[in-house]
Formats: sequence, structure tokens, C-alpha cells
Amino acid sequence: MTVSGSVANEDRREELRRELRTAGVIDLNASAAKWNVHPMTIRRDLDFLEQEGIARRVRGGAIHVGVEDFQQRQGRELAAKRRIAQKLLPLLPRKTAIGLDASTTVFQFVRSIARAEQLSVITNGLATFESLQNKAGIRSYLTGGESEEANHSLVGPLAVAAVSGFLLTRCFVSTTCLDPMMGTSEGTTAQVEVKRAMADASEHVVLAADSSKLGTRSLVRALPMSRIDVLVTELDVSDPRLDPYRNLVEIL
Repeated sequence: MTVSGSVANEDRREELRRELRTAGVIDLNASAAKWNVHPMTIRRDLDFLEQEGIARRVRGGAIHVGVEDFQQRQGRELAAKRRIAQKLLPLLPRKTAIGLDASTTVFQFVRSIARAEQLSVITNGLATFESLQNKAGIRSYLTGGESEEANHSLVGPLAVAAVSGFLLTRCFVSTTCLDPMMGTSEGTTAQVEVKRAMADASEHVVLAADSSKLGTRSLVRALPMSRIDVLVTELDVSDPRLDPYRNLVEIL
């Protein structure tokens, strides 16, 4: 693909993002006619936006993902997320501070924690913070910041500053996409800023990602593979889908 072609694709996708936010829905055939492209091209664009977490594909197009869709997204790859949660439990440290992002995968992990011992937790995830309440041995902190409905989270300078003020032993984060060359990538710069701040504040970074994320890329670069210490998926560690990552990170 030429550079000009790549730019045209990004221009079209950015316009589709704006249309989703303002109108709440995209009609596939109308968009194909508007941009004078084949409907399959728009389908690929909508699949891309769904992977970013800002759209949900429906018959004939897509609808905007809002805060009410957080629970719906919990149902996607649910068995994989629960398997990942069980793998993460032994990595939960004692008597220290950790960071948790606003992802649905990490939320499943939090739900599986029965109790802890003098554990302090900082998160920008509203659902995650709520789930931490009344869990024995855990003191939870919610970042300030601007509400980002699509991820039911807080983002922006206040969120970044709050995370950066902690000295974390470990953070648990997920991602929209994971590529062995490019590392993690997300659909919004706001989420990237918080995840980077959490990784920078942590001695150890645990990435929890189901296998549907492997070998994919989204819009904004987040964490390079060199910044990730452990990759946790639902797969058996011998699964060949993990081969591109074996010399880059510890795999569980």
C-alpha cells in the first residue's frame, strides 16, 4: 500500500470515528457510497474501530460503544478472561502497592480476588474500583481525571499525575492489540498515557491479553515489548501462537 493510500485510509477512519461519536451509528452502504469505496472496505474499517473498542458491529453497519457496553464487552472472550484471571492470582503480591488498568480483562481478575494482605491498589477503572470495595486487606485508590465512557474509566492529566505519584511493585494491564514487533497499541491516546504512566511507576509489568489480541495492531502505540515482563494469556504455554513472543517476555 502506498503512503498516500495509508493516509487516505486514516482520514476515512478518523471521519468514521467522528460520525460514530456524533450520530451514534454508521450505515455501511451509505458510508461506502460517500467515500466511493467498496462496502468491504468500510467493513474492514468498522472491524478496525471495533477492535479499538469504540464501535460494535451490527447488521448493516456499527453503533457507538458507550458506558453501557462495558458489561457487554465483559461477555466477549469471557472464558479466556476467567482463565487469565486464575493465572494472575499467584502473581498478586503481598504488603505492597500495585496498579490496575481499566480493562475488562483486569476487571475479571479483580473479581476473582477473595482477599489480600495490606495491599494498596491504584486504578483508573471505575468498575474495577467499585469491585475492590470491601475486599479484605485491600486499600483502593481511584485516580481523578476526565471520564472516558467507552472504557468506563478516568483519563487525562489528573489520572496520569495520580498514577505517577505511586511507587508500584507491579502493575496489571491489558491491551487492545499486541504485536511482537510493535508491542501493545490502543484505540485512544488517553488510555495510552495512563498505561504508560502505570508502567513507568512499576518495577514489574504484567500484560494480560487473550489470544484474540495476538498479532494485531491498533491506532496508537503504547508499551514496547521491552517494557513488558510477563505475558499472561488463556493459552497453554506450549501453544505455537505464542512462539513470536517467547524470546521477548516470560509467558504464563
